[in-house]
Amino acid sequence: MKKRSKKYLEAFKKVEKGKLYSKEEAVKLVKETSITSFDATVEIAMRLNLDTKKADQQLRGAIVLPKGTGKTTKVLVIAKGDHAKAALDAGADYVGDMDMLEKIEKENWFDFDTMIATPDMMPLLGKLGRVLGPKGLMPNPKTGTVTTDVAKAVSDAKAGRVEYRTDSFGNVHANIGKVSFSEADLIENMNAFVAQIMKVKPATVKGEYVKNISITSTMGPGIKIDKNSFDK
Repeated sequence: MKKRSKKYLEAFKKVEKGKLYSKEEAVKLVKETSITSFDATVEIAMRLNLDTKKADQQLRGAIVLPKGTGKTTKVLVIAKGDHAKAALDAGADYVGDMDMLEKIEKENWFDFDTMIATPDMMPLLGKLGRVLGPKGLMPNPKTGTVTTDVAKAVSDAKAGRVEYRTDSFGNVHANIGKVSFSEADLIENMNAFVAQIMKVKPATVKGEYVKNISITSTMGPGIKIDKNSFDK
């Protein structure tokens, strides 16, 4: 059994076992139970009634959180010509084509958080799929990272775009900010994320769609939220 720190055990005592908190109570509690010396990330997890063996029940997408993520995102854009210029003008940290792809392949370089590519560059990225895929860096049209509108994609990434994808158990996770955020800002980001997941509910889902929702801070205890508090 994993040994927990004294700080974690103290924080864990503040969370009532089996209780479903309102989203307001949960956000207040997630700030109180943060135990790190750094500004911890707040993560939401939603367990969904999905059969991920069915292609139409595998959710994948992205949303720009209204209050951002509190994280500085380094953006790499793989593009040429006017698209490359637009990416630089929009504030991309790195822009290139074969030179950048070779840097990744030969130097194992990953000094970026998001990769954006124009559709014409995707065939060149194919051989890097085995290294980019596991790191969640492979551009994808569903998340808006394969596009000809690179300026918008760069702006969205810098503004606080978070990606989500169902795991094999039907769960989706996302960072919704930092412990230092105000309660109102965390709630606004959480509302936006939950609304997005509700919006993309597959038509083939039978019965209850959302099984449970919880939030946690980095290394902190999980706090379950009453789903009905999102109806307000």
